[in-house]
Amino acid sequence: YREHQASQKRIFVMQVQDKCDINANQCVLKSDQFLLSLSNENGDTVINSTYPLDTATLFVVDSNNQAYSHPLGMTTSPYYWRAKTDLEQQLATRGARQKLRIIANIKGGSYISEFTSITQ
Repeated sequence: YREHQASQKRIFVMQVQDKCDINANQCVLKSDQFLLSLSNENGDTVINSTYPLDTATLFVVDSNNQAYSHPLGMTTSPYYWRAKTDLEQQLATRGARQKLRIIANIKGGSYISEFTSITQ
């Protein structure tokens, strides 16, 4: 019964913890005990989660509110995911802002967030 309950579809909203500056490796999203950190590494956007993910997709949102998806691929384990993006260049200058969305799936749960990375 508990396994069945755990696999039921649920949506959880994540909030930015403190501030979000992906280029400075200071972007953590939180929903209860679940944490998701985002950073840039050699042209890749990297996420690390406190629980193993089934899938993860990052969306870069332009000034017309059009979202462009970047499905992330698992790296060494289901806790680490990455995708090639141009966020490092977009956020290279001080004060640069980029609206982002993310969906991270764990069993029947979808963790979602819309947030802005601001270069400090």
